[in-house]
Amino acid sequence: MKFLLLICADPTQVPDDAFARGCEGWTEEMQRRGVLQGGGTGLHAPAAARTVRVRPGVDDDEISITDGPFAETKELIGGTVILDCPTLEEAVAFAARHPSARYGAIEVRPIWDPATPPPWS
Repeated sequence: MKFLLLICADPTQVPDDAFARGCEGWTEEMQRRGVLQGGGTGLHAPAAARTVRVRPGVDDDEISITDGPFAETKELIGGTVILDCPTLEEAVAFAARHPSARYGAIEVRPIWDPATPPPWS
């Protein structure tokens, strides 16, 4: 099963040398284990984001574009990783080994397979 890891951090808690240290071998270990499927992508700061909403209008759809991220939060999403693990527990264990978990949070979400019923049904 595939899992998306959202790497989150409070920018005031990130160590000054965090970017220079990178993932401290975590990425290479996940590659050796054969679970790293994608991601490893860093994101720009929330100020660079745009949130797009489309709602039905009277004549046409109304498009709303807002500067910044959707969520009002102090934490920012610094990047994403996709792991392929047999269980949620294993994905969580790998997330706990990521260096960013020491000063931020890593949200682990199963990726929905469109061949199965929607998870919200």
